[in-house]
Amino acid sequence: MKFHILVDVQYLNNIKRKMDSSPKIILASKSPRRKKILDQIGLDFIIQPSNVDEHLNLNLAPQDFAEYWSKKKAKQIAMSNENKLVIGADTIVDLNGKILGKPKNENQSYTMLKNLSGQTHEVITGVTIINKKKDIHQTFNETTKVYVKNIPDNDIIYYIENYSTLDKAGSYGIQDWFSIWIEKIDGCFYNVMGFPLSKFYKNYIELNNV
Repeated sequence: MKFHILVDVQYLNNIKRKMDSSPKIILASKSPRRKKILDQIGLDFIIQPSNVDEHLNLNLAPQDFAEYWSKKKAKQIAMSNENKLVIGADTIVDLNGKILGKPKNENQSYTMLKNLSGQTHEVITGVTIINKKKDIHQTFNETTKVYVKNIPDNDIIYYIENYSTLDKAGSYGIQDWFSIWIEKIDGCFYNVMGFPLSKFYKNYIELNNV
């Protein structure tokens, strides 16, 4: 039995045209993972990291916390780029109500990974999209539940000594060696990497009136 799939070529070309002719996009982040994620959908963007000094001293729910810092990052870059579409993002780990950001040193990295071992946590990314000239200001968040196996101490130490743990919320990367300790996830994989690609794309297309 043969199946024939009808593709609306005009619709696809329209999407591509809108993406190609869209305002110059700025990613307000130096995260190589976010860059890689956006690269794979063909967006034309440049990187201009914000220098917002993040801290955990905010009395906010985890989703609000992630959105707050994504807004701060995007607004800072948008102030001097009024005709550009600016994307800001912030990713945190919520472990039983406690917010984990990036560890400051290897001792904090060990503590975080030890606490995540054998536990279920949530990874939350807040995203803000701003274009001041077009009066666009949209913020949303995505949550992914992550189930972690019990990790032996020697493997935690091995991971810290051989992989970059200080630049990631929760001190781990789901895309690297740590993945062997992930039992399963509920939600978006790319969100755990630092950017909820599917949800972002949906919002991006809607902003471009496709």
